Amino acid sequence: MSQLWDPYGRPVTSLRISLTQRCNFSCFFCHQEGEHDPGGEMTPGEVEAIIRIASSLGVRKVKLTGGEPLLRDDIVEVVGRIRPHLEEVSMTTNASLLQGMACRLKDAGLDRVNVSLHTLDGATFKKITGVDQGSMVRAGVEEAVRCGLNPVKLNMVVMKGVNDGEVPALIDYSVKVGAVLQLIEFQELEHGAEHYDRLHYDLTPLERRLEEQAERVVEREMHHRRVYHLEGGAQVEVVRPMHNSVFCAYCNRLRVTSDGRLKACLMREDNLVPLVDLIREGASTEHLGDAFREAVARRAPYWRE
Repeated sequence: MSQLWDPYGRPVTSLRISLTQRCNFSCFFCHQEGEHDPGGEMTPGEVEAIIRIASSLGVRKVKLTGGEPLLRDDIVEVVGRIRPHLEEVSMTTNASLLQGMACRLKDAGLDRVNVSLHTLDGATFKKITGVDQGSMVRAGVEEAVRCGLNPVKLNMVVMKGVNDGEVPALIDYSVKVGAVLQLIEFQELEHGAEHYDRLHYDLTPLERRLEEQAERVVEREMHHRRVYHLEGGAQVEVVRPMHNSVFCAYCNRLRVTSDGRLKACLMREDNLVPLVDLIREGASTEHLGDAFREAVARRAPYWRE
């Protein structure tokens, strides 16, 4: 099969797969991967079947997400089954269950993790997540580094009046544990929409300061994000998706919902293409490839010039 290109000339080389909508945290701004009323979860075999087709179409990297993917009892099996088809398998997790799991996941083929960590303050952590598990998350982060799930990236959604004053502390912590800090713009999506006007924090001035302080700046292929290498070894990446045409113009990602539908854009709900239902019906490889091609044909930059 041939490489996937959307109508805007963007190659699709990355897949983001939600494995569950279950989560042991209740972050008040969670966008739930843009999912509504998911109809069950895919089996490891179904996930592998999806990856086998995606790989034949040029997808090289997969990110496993949720919900919280570590709530799946079969997560190690999922990683082990899909890794042979890919160049990289990564995971987004809250890390509360990562201690005791990190090395098993590494051995199964997981390359790296992104950990949601928005604060180091206990009270603020509970305010954001609804649980008092900050110490467990940090233990998970540190074990992930020890087990070689590198680079470990810390995802900090920056919120005005909540944690915007903690950026220096998170930078220092990232250096201490050997992780990369990602500063993420608050999004007006799902549960975040009702809080957007109050909590949105413009990262532009902060990014300018990082640029002034940086010893080196690296621009990533994905979304043309910039990584600022600071004195002392800190690496800080800034993710600004809102109203950002550059972010969308360089998106190379397709999504799979937890119930097995292809989703062309996080921000839209009118672009879903059935996939796992076709697998359950015994559809041919060519038919499954057509589903991918249809989803890619529905891709359009959400934010445009």
